[in-house]
Amino acid sequence: MPAPVVVGVGPVSPEDVLAVARDGAAVTLGEDAVAAMHRAREVVEELASGATPAYGISTGFGALATRHIPTERRAQLQKSLVRSHAAGSGPEVEREVTRALMLLRLSTQATGHTGLRVETAQLMADLLSHGITPVVHEYGSLGCSGDLAPLSHCALALMGEGPVRDAAGTLVPAADALAAAGLHPVELEAKEGLALINGTDGMLGMLVMAIADLRRLLRTADLTAAMSVEGQLGTDRVFAPELQAIRPHPGQAVSAANLTRLLADSGVVASHRGPDCNRVQDAYSLRCSPQVHGGARDTVEYAATVAGRELASAVDNPVVLAEEGRVESNGNFHGAPVAYVLDFLAIVAADVASISERRTDRFLDKARNHGLPPFLAHDPGVDSGHMIAQYTQAAIVSELKRLAAPASVDSIPSSAMQEDHVSMGWSAARKLRRSVDGLTRVLAIELLTAARALDLRAPLEPSPATAAAVRTLREAGVEGPGPDRHLSPEIETAVALVRSGAVLDAVEAVVGELS
Repeated sequence: MPAPVVVGVGPVSPEDVLAVARDGAAVTLGEDAVAAMHRAREVVEELASGATPAYGISTGFGALATRHIPTERRAQLQKSLVRSHAAGSGPEVEREVTRALMLLRLSTQATGHTGLRVETAQLMADLLSHGITPVVHEYGSLGCSGDLAPLSHCALALMGEGPVRDAAGTLVPAADALAAAGLHPVELEAKEGLALINGTDGMLGMLVMAIADLRRLLRTADLTAAMSVEGQLGTDRVFAPELQAIRPHPGQAVSAANLTRLLADSGVVASHRGPDCNRVQDAYSLRCSPQVHGGARDTVEYAATVAGRELASAVDNPVVLAEEGRVESNGNFHGAPVAYVLDFLAIVAADVASISERRTDRFLDKARNHGLPPFLAHDPGVDSGHMIAQYTQAAIVSELKRLAAPASVDSIPSSAMQEDHVSMGWSAARKLRRSVDGLTRVLAIELLTAARALDLRAPLEPSPATAAAVRTLREAGVEGPGPDRHLSPEIETAVALVRSGAVLDAVEAVVGELS
């Protein structure tokens, strides 16, 4: 179990998000956060006791903000807000998404800009530490006024209402899960309902996780590209640093350097370096791998810059300015900056998958694979080899192209036209998760196919790095070339090795960490 994550006034790191979301790290509130929250709460309570209406404290919400709510109805106001906004529908989202969402909402609370009471924030930290995960649904967020429905389902659990998953994954009523953990529901007070649900936390959590996944997958794409260049008797000369330097995109240089390292000491590459080689230049899918993978890297790093800014933000409306003793409405809940890069990353995933599929397809065509059997089949005609594995790749790539259509341009008005432009950032994040999964599968099939081709190049020896990738597959139970066998389980084994990073770890144990 990783060390507990301390949530203070400053931003949580991407590593903190991953530790809590994926590794189940516990969460504690820092002393600075507790002090900041107390100061903000004093401002809220002073405004709540005043005669002047204050949005979110003594008024209705959204298009109903013009109604002033009397003091005796304000506790009900907060409960009604959470209950009515917990209106999600559709499949349950993944546990890691909900945990990331909760941590990031807690991080905003810790800045002292929302006015949430410390005891309410502590209960959210306790839910994370006890592994209690509210049930959040696929649909319900427009990515503006925050991820309202997803966050409301989490707030509902703090009230002891709605379904949750306990640490074992069992679906139980929130009240029962709290009681079993020795915790007690909160009675929400002025502004707390709004402070719990008005943030970009769901889309941001998914962005942080996607960036981590894509960084790993782009290193894996360099590996599978190197295996394809090698297996198709391509050259490594096009990856030379002096060629990259005359087009100085940083990601391109990194990818080319990785390819050069991965192909070092390859007997296959060395076998056709001589003057009798009549190959003038390789196909784009081989030769231009650094340009595509590099552009993807630069895009991911831009997205990481946006994520870093958002992690350092306090997203709520209205926001508490404790030093000035006031609460002010704002538009910081609008998810546009996050939505744009989520859509951008879906484009990246689709294109990296597309070039991977093209490299794979070249292995299977006798006219283009430089002496390998058709479809890498053992007995072509009797056996089909990897023919249909490429069909699977093609189907996934086509799906990724559809997922690359941006969600962020598809605003739809809501709340009686008060909220007349929204980001659709949650939707962009949900489709990006499917895109990351699809890219994982496409690269796994390239890995599987390239490994088979390298075996068929024997007695020529692959590079130490690519040999480690082939060996990892074989040790995982994926056999080498031979008569046709049930291929789906082998694809899923390769997918697991790519997703977990195990194949990348095996290669980096030989050549050192790739950039």
